[in-house]
Amino acid sequence: MTRIDRLAADAKGQHGIILRRQANAGGVSDATLRRRVQSGNLDKIGVRTFASPLADRTALADVCALMLDVGDPVWIAGPTAAAMYSIAGYVLRPPFHLLTLRDRSVRRAGHVIHTTTRLDLIDREACQGLAVTSPSRTLIDLVRMKPPRDVDVVLESALLKGLTTEDFLHERIAGLRGKGSYGISRLLAALERGEIKRGGTTWLERRFLSVLAGRGLPRPETQVVLSRAGDKLIRVDFHYRDKGIVIEVLGYRWHRTKAQMNRDAERANRLLLEGNRVLQFTYDDVVSRAESVLDVVDALLAMA
Repeated sequence: MTRIDRLAADAKGQHGIILRRQANAGGVSDATLRRRVQSGNLDKIGVRTFASPLADRTALADVCALMLDVGDPVWIAGPTAAAMYSIAGYVLRPPFHLLTLRDRSVRRAGHVIHTTTRLDLIDREACQGLAVTSPSRTLIDLVRMKPPRDVDVVLESALLKGLTTEDFLHERIAGLRGKGSYGISRLLAALERGEIKRGGTTWLERRFLSVLAGRGLPRPETQVVLSRAGDKLIRVDFHYRDKGIVIEVLGYRWHRTKAQMNRDAERANRLLLEGNRVLQFTYDDVVSRAESVLDVVDALLAMA
């Protein structure tokens, strides 16, 4: 058995892929590698990767070869990560999508190399022995490329497979907002569409009630009609009837239109004129600053 054959046999964890530096470290020179490629006894896979022509060239092996060729740090991402997780509508095939850090300049013909300034540990996973962006991070990256109907299918598939949960998705959305993750607003819209289909309270409202319960604060009435603004009824998210306290949670959208802001102001003013004390909390307040929210609610309840 030649040195290259031994290296290929030892590279089973790499799907039979041999790195140039591994071959050099094993005593195989670049000149020998070139002769083996020219004679057809070795396939040159990438800039610095090789494989036996007899090796089983699966799609998974090809992804592994591309990752080894690009070099660490690198993660499978986007549509390729979705295929690794068997999310509906995705098949493992070229062009492969990888993610690396922005301070690197990496290109590979026929494939897509994305970059990011950072990838938190919570957004990294291992799947089939390879480094992959986590299911939640994969969804956030995917949805910016898909029309709304397809986004709904992708989200439902990931939730049904147990790859992530609504709670965890919202936690990552709160953590990644403002960091250049452009798929977030579209994922929030998909989550919102799912809630409308199911009916009942929204995830944010349920989260707020859970936060209150965690502190042992009394549960307010929900979705109460209190007044009218023009020709529309004013339905509030939460109402402490005996204390005249109204609490509103301001949805997922952080870019509110002028019409929405005018409508919110009109609602709040009408409620105040009718003797209510009104608190408003944003999505980020409830998800990321729950203790501060509880302190404010607790203080107002004590004053009433």
